[in-house]
Amino acid sequence: MNILVFSWRDPKHPLAGGAEQVMHEHMKGWIKVGHKVTLFSSSFKGSSRFETIDGVRVIRRGSQYLGVHICAFLWYLFGNHERFHLVVDQFHGIPFLTPLYIKVPKLAVLQEVAREVWFLNPLSWPLNWMIGIIGYIGESVIFLFYKNIKFMTGSESAKEDVSKFGIPKQNITVVPHGVILHKLKVRAPFGRKSEKLEVQTIVYLGVLSKDKGIEDAIKCFSILNKVGEWNFWVIGKADSKKYSDNLKMMCKELELDRKIKFWGFVTQGKKFELLSRAHILINPSVKEGWGLVNIEANAMGTPVVAYRSLGLIDSVSDGISGIFCGEKTPQSLAEAVYSLLTDSKHLAKISRTAISWSKQFSWKEAKIQSLELIKSLT
Repeated sequence: MNILVFSWRDPKHPLAGGAEQVMHEHMKGWIKVGHKVTLFSSSFKGSSRFETIDGVRVIRRGSQYLGVHICAFLWYLFGNHERFHLVVDQFHGIPFLTPLYIKVPKLAVLQEVAREVWFLNPLSWPLNWMIGIIGYIGESVIFLFYKNIKFMTGSESAKEDVSKFGIPKQNITVVPHGVILHKLKVRAPFGRKSEKLEVQTIVYLGVLSKDKGIEDAIKCFSILNKVGEWNFWVIGKADSKKYSDNLKMMCKELELDRKIKFWGFVTQGKKFELLSRAHILINPSVKEGWGLVNIEANAMGTPVVAYRSLGLIDSVSDGISGIFCGEKTPQSLAEAVYSLLTDSKHLAKISRTAISWSKQFSWKEAKIQSLELIKSLT
């Protein structure tokens, strides 16, 4: 089968995250059993127009915001509409509206419904609210075109959200994600995570954006900085240099500029090395499709302290792989972190059970499930 995937970012995009990693793993699974896969995605600074990644043929055109959607429509309609047996339409706020111009079987892949996240865009007032209102209302309209399309999501939370837009639940298949571990050159011995004498490390991992909760993470660090000695790490890249500069200014105003280590974008290997050295991952995201970073941290014996948000309630097992804070506030987040880090026995226990929790998420099983799904569509 010849499969075409439309996505706003490919796995090499500087802002690629869990959604892109998840889609890439599924595509690799499809290729392994003999299918051909083409990924049409956006271009970025320094990118090639054509590239092959793990057997996936990547075509890059247009910017990640709308440009790639227009380019995908034109590229498919003029010369490529007869080549493919299945088209995968990956949502990320704005889908590719494939039901309007593609006749072959289609699969919509969605990690999360945006909803209130539309209002957390990085634009300045009043443009941010204008875009937020358009996106919030437009999202409801967009789903009308997908009522007869099959969906694949990564969590029960996402399935429930999608069904609220009129998509029949029998058309939505949940395929839990897996986790890929990279061989580590350096890994802190397990016991060190609970030693009282060591300066403990709290880490944030993800795209530096409002909806992912980076501002709440920094405020949480500021509160903790007043009651103890900690290492604060931020791993990830901001949507823009302007927003990155704003975050650093925020750290300076909170007297954290010499306390926080901004790692920026790191390789997969480096990411797992840092997670293995950290004591706690905080995740104050407003909404997630699932929360792959939580499982990645758990695999390294690092518990998660998170907001009780959609997606996170699926990837965090309260009291097993981490804990939820009482409210979605930096103060509540800091209190939960403090309670865990100052209880060495609880920290050691939850670090062990977090590893066990992470082992149930297998990409081998996930790929089998997605293969069964695409076979049922053709």
